[in-house]
Amino acid sequence: MKTITSRDNPLYKELKHLAGSSQARRKAGQTLLDGVHLCQTYLQLRGVPRHCILSESALANPEVADILMQCENAHAHCTAMPDALYSALSQVEHGVGLMFLIDTPVLAVPAVLERDAVMLDNLQDPGNVGSILRSAAAAGITQVFCSSGTAFCWSPKVLRAAMGAHFVVEIYENVDLAALISSSAIPVLATSGYAKQRLYEVDLRQQVAWLFGHEGQGVADDLLGLASNQVVIPHLGQIESLNVAACAAVCFFEQLRQKQM
Repeated sequence: MKTITSRDNPLYKELKHLAGSSQARRKAGQTLLDGVHLCQTYLQLRGVPRHCILSESALANPEVADILMQCENAHAHCTAMPDALYSALSQVEHGVGLMFLIDTPVLAVPAVLERDAVMLDNLQDPGNVGSILRSAAAAGITQVFCSSGTAFCWSPKVLRAAMGAHFVVEIYENVDLAALISSSAIPVLATSGYAKQRLYEVDLRQQVAWLFGHEGQGVADDLLGLASNQVVIPHLGQIESLNVAACAAVCFFEQLRQKQM
């Protein structure tokens, strides 16, 4: 295991740049996983990272020590640094002092949609995107397609909100959703507060693709026009609508409920 002691170290400068810039992460095709849970999940589901980075104080943590041993046994690069240097990289308050540098997957968009999927049209909030990824993974949906206006899925906030879902779903970014919908071999269901058909009236025992839109404006009109159907989630009370992440969770688990009947 190597040690970094200076902010002028080339590796440290590279990590600092990645930690602070979404543009840098996109350009490099890399991101940082911060915390024991994300790192453990990555090891279990994807294997060893490009680099394991630790704070010096984290070396005394048994969970971190175990992860470090797994990385070293697999001959991954491992680097420790003083807590002050590490804290300038981390966005996790009171974290344990462990992060992985990983390559972000780049996947070719399938020519035809044939299995359960999620489409995200211009969702801005990283927390919502991460929550939807997590709910999709929990409901057994393994494909997520994001328009160019949707928050970058491999940003720290999305990663934390998704709690490891990134490693069990296929994430496609900068997707032409209109073209994907047009070529879909399965129904595309768009959520809309103005739809007449209630979610619970739709047969969801088949494969479907869910389409969710911007937090304030909803799904774009052109995409709504391409969807096979528009559905609404009925609710009581004086609240106008559900948060998009809550809406997605309701849809996914209504589909799961129907499939298990």
